[in-house]
Amino acid sequence: MSKIKRVYTFGNKTAEGKADMKNLLGGKGANLAEMCLLGLPVPAGFTITTEACNEYYTNDCTLHPDLMPEVWAAMKKTEDTMKMKYGDPDNALLVSCRSGARKSMPGMMDTVLNIGLCSATIPGFLKKTNNPRFVWDSYRRLIMMYADVVMEKAEGIEPAEGKGIRKQLDEKLDSFKKEKGYKSDTEITADELKNLAEEFKVIVKQVLGKPFPDDAKEQLEGGIKAVFKSWNGKKAVSYRRIEGIPDDWGTAVNVQAMVFGNMGDTSATGVAFTRNPATGENLFYGEWLVNAQGEDVVAGIRTPSPLNNETKNEQNKHLPSMEEAMPQTYKELVKIREILEKSFHDMLDIEFTIQESVLYMLQCRAGKRTGTAALNMAMDMLHEKLIDEKTAVLRVDPAQLDELLHPICNPDAEKKVKTVVKGLPAGPGAAVGKVVFTAEDAVAWFRKGEKVILLREETNPEDVEGMRAAQGILTARGGMTSHAALVARGWGKCCIVGAGALHVDASSKTAKVTGSNIVIKEGDVLTLNGTKGNVYSGALALMDASENPRFREFMKLVDKFRKMGVRTNADTPADAKVARDFGAEGIGLFRTEHMFYGKGSEQPLFLLRKMILSANETERRKALNELSGFVKKDMKATLEAMDGLPVTFRLLDPPLHEFVPQSPDKQEELAKALGIKKEDVAKRGEALHESNPMMGHRGVRLGITYPEVTEMQVRAMFEATMELIKEGKKPHPELMVPVTCDVSELDVTKKVVDKVYEEVCNKFGVKKIDYKYGTMIEIPRATLLADRMAKNAE
Repeated sequence: MSKIKRVYTFGNKTAEGKADMKNLLGGKGANLAEMCLLGLPVPAGFTITTEACNEYYTNDCTLHPDLMPEVWAAMKKTEDTMKMKYGDPDNALLVSCRSGARKSMPGMMDTVLNIGLCSATIPGFLKKTNNPRFVWDSYRRLIMMYADVVMEKAEGIEPAEGKGIRKQLDEKLDSFKKEKGYKSDTEITADELKNLAEEFKVIVKQVLGKPFPDDAKEQLEGGIKAVFKSWNGKKAVSYRRIEGIPDDWGTAVNVQAMVFGNMGDTSATGVAFTRNPATGENLFYGEWLVNAQGEDVVAGIRTPSPLNNETKNEQNKHLPSMEEAMPQTYKELVKIREILEKSFHDMLDIEFTIQESVLYMLQCRAGKRTGTAALNMAMDMLHEKLIDEKTAVLRVDPAQLDELLHPICNPDAEKKVKTVVKGLPAGPGAAVGKVVFTAEDAVAWFRKGEKVILLREETNPEDVEGMRAAQGILTARGGMTSHAALVARGWGKCCIVGAGALHVDASSKTAKVTGSNIVIKEGDVLTLNGTKGNVYSGALALMDASENPRFREFMKLVDKFRKMGVRTNADTPADAKVARDFGAEGIGLFRTEHMFYGKGSEQPLFLLRKMILSANETERRKALNELSGFVKKDMKATLEAMDGLPVTFRLLDPPLHEFVPQSPDKQEELAKALGIKKEDVAKRGEALHESNPMMGHRGVRLGITYPEVTEMQVRAMFEATMELIKEGKKPHPELMVPVTCDVSELDVTKKVVDKVYEEVCNKFGVKKIDYKYGTMIEIPRATLLADRMAKNAE
């Protein structure tokens, strides 16, 4: 027998694992163990380790021979705690089989509920529960999940779009409800559910070529293998690539006694966050469904009810909250919320089930959150003394800070348009793009350079690559805890869910808005306001988000721990001001050529072109003298914005042909303005053209060929510096010579710089102007000669 322990049990307020064993037990398994140790009501079960998953792949997708005996030993402990027996005809224990990697991967790996229901256990279960509707509902759910997860996905079967077994069974269920005039699954009777279950089994055999297993032990072993296989499923691999999760982490498997939220009106299931995951407010936030099982909440099959009054919105305000419908159970849940936050020191995403008025906890994990929420929670928890300063800094991912700068819809533009449809605001900011209806199209259009909005009935884990490629996500179904909402929040992506007025027809690639004549087609442009949940037709103007007032407070906290100075790139005085406002300690790169692009660049660009097209040095110098004032103005304003901090000005870098217009119309326009022939403009552009614009006649080599170009820029920099000094400012200019590959290039350029330096010193009557001179190592040869080049650089 192997001495390796592969299975860890939990239940009845005891556990073999604990919270800090995530690498071995996965996040879900470790946290289930910890909740047991905290004395919370957790159904008993056991966790199969991530090491067992890696063994499975090492052994050519075969379970280790010692694993299943250890599983059955752990099942005996679970049976004793729950006072039921797995596979027993009279007192059957049913279990769930769930994945759980060390880092949360919402919806990426698979879950099967109600394992153990079969012809041997159903009669006894009917007698024990005296609730035939519940039993047959549980059985049809098992068939749907098991056929999808174990019999199709785990076997590597990839059906055509819309032909998967789950899709076909869903369509069978939907058509039956439509035929009967039912709006909800809860209206289907016990006899009808029994007949549906039998019809489902026929469809499973027809589509997948093998019967649904009718043996409890076979079901469990199949479920365990399926979770292991799901680690290398297409959607999980895609998610790992995006999130940077290593392949060798593996997933744990959590086998847990079932408790049922679908036993009637005193039973329910729900998902909650201990704080608002979108804003970070310290408000208990979540959704629940009466007479349902866990997957119903996140799958978006029914619009969930609000957890409490704070969670009410336009879509669910008519539905009773848990606080109203089950006040005593809600109070228990609030108390558990407080215990969990104090123990885990974080905002948690929790799943719970209520079985006949008894509350059970099924999961807790660190909740996905927007950048705004992450920042607000970190600072709130710091002030609440739940976490220390270092933890607060580590709680906010750098990418989430970028989220705070996401564009939002221009409020003035919004006032002028009507909302096409409204949903729940599930992801931050605003997004504009062309509508696509499949994840595959989202990826394909994105690769062509298109900005897209992915519009789906509801997203599922297979859509993850398309969701990543899209600017924004819009779904007709689902709540704030649905798959789309969870994933979008984790990525800081604009998302609107539960837009119930949308009737999506993916086959025709259209979506109709109920109650109107509006039809959204593939390629139509939509604007999403992920903060309000509003969808608009066409492309609305976007604007920068207003800065979160706690951003500065957080960044001051970061300053206590960082060891590195941070400069920024800036190409205009306005950029420099923004950079300084955000705490930059200088400008590491000011690309002088960028003053010839964008707003207000028409005259400087004209003068630059005039210089390029000049026939001789005299004409070039005349054009450069005219241009000098514009260059000095930008340099001076930038140095002033960064007063007291360094600014590195890079000399003109791109090949000159990039500034010569390519289109015949623009060439003719320029020729007229300069009083020359159009053919001369075209010829000059061709003469300057570089076959490899990344190398060749650019950067330092421009300055060697045309030293007057370097002279003009250097003079502008030194004069701007001296003017600011006379005004009482403290400029710190630095001069970067681009694309150097030899010491001699730096030497030649330095002679030009020194000549201008002396002339400006004489002009202003000073002996010295403080500045630094250097280059960027950006060519392989320069790396080999860096020690020599450094002698002439600072």
